[in-house]
Amino acid sequence: MERAAFALVLLCLASPVHAVEATVSAAQISRFRNIDLDQPIDKLIFRGGMTLQSPDDTFGGLSSVTQTGDNQRIAFVTDRGHFVSGQLAYDEADRLFGFIGVTIEPIQNSSGQPLPRQYARDAEGMDTIWRDGVPVGVRVGFEHLTRVADFSVTDGRPGGAAREVPIPQWLTDLRTNESIESVCIAPPASPVAGSTILITEEALDADGNHRGEMLGINDKGPFTYVNSPIVNPTDCAFLPNGDLLVLERGVSLFSFVMNLRRVRAEDVQPGVLMRGELLLSAQGPEIDNMESLMVHQSPGGEWRILMGSDNNFNGWQRNMILEFALQE
Repeated sequence: MERAAFALVLLCLASPVHAVEATVSAAQISRFRNIDLDQPIDKLIFRGGMTLQSPDDTFGGLSSVTQTGDNQRIAFVTDRGHFVSGQLAYDEADRLFGFIGVTIEPIQNSSGQPLPRQYARDAEGMDTIWRDGVPVGVRVGFEHLTRVADFSVTDGRPGGAAREVPIPQWLTDLRTNESIESVCIAPPASPVAGSTILITEEALDADGNHRGEMLGINDKGPFTYVNSPIVNPTDCAFLPNGDLLVLERGVSLFSFVMNLRRVRAEDVQPGVLMRGELLLSAQGPEIDNMESLMVHQSPGGEWRILMGSDNNFNGWQRNMILEFALQE
C-alpha cells in the first residue's frame, strides 16, 4: 500500500497542469482625476475602467497583459507564476464592465511542470506572437531568474511547456527583481517589424538610463531608454502605426505615480537613446501600482489603450484597469 501511494503521488506530480476557473467581480470606474467619461485628460480621452476582485487567492499580482484572441480575449501574467486568462466584457456604450470566463493556470517550465520556486516565477512582461492575424503564442519576460520564454496559445489561453528564447548574457546575469520588466513585439507597420523589445526596470548604463535589448533577425542589439525622475518603465505596447508606448511607474510621498509616453516609430531601433512624448500623468488615489499596458480595439472598433495595476496580493491595493483613447 505504501508503494502504491508513493506511486500515486509521483503520478500526480507528473500529470499535466490544468487551469482552474475563477469568479471575478468588477466595479466600474466612471471618473478619473475628477474628469468624466469621454473627456480629454492630458493628450488622451478617458473611456472608463473597473476594479477587479476575486475570492481565489491566486488572483492578483497582474504584471502584464496582452490580447490573445478575438472577442476581447486577453491574458495576464502574474508575479507568482500564473497565466490569468479571460474575456473583457463591454456594455452597449462600449465601456468596460467585467472580466468573464476567467481561468488561472500555473506557468510551466520546459519539462511541462509548474515553476518550482518563487525565484523562477516572477513573470513581469508579456506580448502575443501573431502569424497571419492569428495568435500562436505569447512571449514572457521574467525577473530574478532572468529569462525570456515562449508559450503556446490555445483558445485564447496561454500555456504548455516553456520554450526558451536566447537573450544576451548581460541580461541573463541580472539576477534581481529590477531586470526585464517590459516585453513587446513590433507590429507590421514598424520599421523593426517582428522584433522583440526588452526594457529593464532599473539596470542603468553609465549615463543613468535604462538598458534595453532588441531581439530580431535584421534589427537586434542594445539600446537605452531615458530615465525619468521617480518612475521606471513597467510595460510597453505598440500602436498600430509602429509608435511605441511605455508605461512608467513609481512612488512619491507614499503614493503611486504613473506616466505614459510615446516613442515615435522611427526612433525605435538598436543603438539609440529612446525618448518618449508624455501622453498622460497621474498620481495618488486615482491610480495604483500600474504595471500592465495593452493596445486593442474595443467592440465598437475604437483603438484603446488599456492600463492595469498589480496589487502585489495586498489587501490595501487594487487590481485596476483603466482605458483611454488617443485624441487624434
